[in-house]
Amino acid sequence: MQRRHFLAGLGSSALLPTAFGLNEDGPPSPTIQLALKAGMAKFGTNLEEKFTILKGLGYDGIELDSPGGQNKKEALSASGSTGLPIHGVVDSIHWKIRLSDPSAEIRAKALEGLRTAITECAQVGGSSVLLVPGVVDKHTTHEEAWKRSIESIRAALPLAASKGIHILIENVWNRMFYDEKGGNRQSAESLAKYLDEINSPWVGSYFDIGNHQRFGKPADWIRLLGRRIVKLDVKDWGTQAGFCKIGDGDVDWPEVRKALEEIGFTGWATAEVKGGDADRCAEILSNMRQHLLDA
Repeated sequence: MQRRHFLAGLGSSALLPTAFGLNEDGPPSPTIQLALKAGMAKFGTNLEEKFTILKGLGYDGIELDSPGGQNKKEALSASGSTGLPIHGVVDSIHWKIRLSDPSAEIRAKALEGLRTAITECAQVGGSSVLLVPGVVDKHTTHEEAWKRSIESIRAALPLAASKGIHILIENVWNRMFYDEKGGNRQSAESLAKYLDEINSPWVGSYFDIGNHQRFGKPADWIRLLGRRIVKLDVKDWGTQAGFCKIGDGDVDWPEVRKALEEIGFTGWATAEVKGGDADRCAEILSNMRQHLLDA
């Protein structure tokens, strides 16, 4: 996905300075905005209190769940009163109700869930739906998951385009786009091919930095995916630590920062780690600033 195609999807050049940190005098500024998943914040008697605390800690935004999840009217009100943006939603049913399922009836329910997520994302002022497109298992081959999920995503694209919402594919342990027994030097070539086959300015990568540390080098994946990456999930993983606090695993963060700079990444980076109380969420933000931003 080339920058010109992605910008065309926004529909107005007037949006460029706000969306990408552009200025008329030079190249894009290296702006990365830090957020977390709403379910990670285990505090607050209501969403307004939760948003207020997160804003006070220094977060730039938050990501919700849909279908279901947080009350969207309450969330929009809390966002307006606190000034904490809702940058997107995570499809909350994609693991259990799959776009790759052998059953056409279940795939239809998954598609309806994706459409609901797109609609609710637009209602709260977000810009993307994070999607796990399918799962390879004893009932579904990689080829079948690939074909079925693309068919469903394409069916959702007219709604996504009309609402101005991007469908972003997360790399996860779903046995798609990598070989589970293929070692730790695998590339992002398969994922890039998948995104290119869809060939839409409304579909890109929600690249999870830590998820494929086990199977490849995150910085190499970033370089290969390039401008296909629209948003980031931030976590760490190590052969000894497993999924762990950001900075405690094997991810080469200096190399990740270098790769992100090379592709000119700007936009949202959302923590996806074990949450907790306000102190824990403050720690998460500090870890992201230290390792992702080197600040």
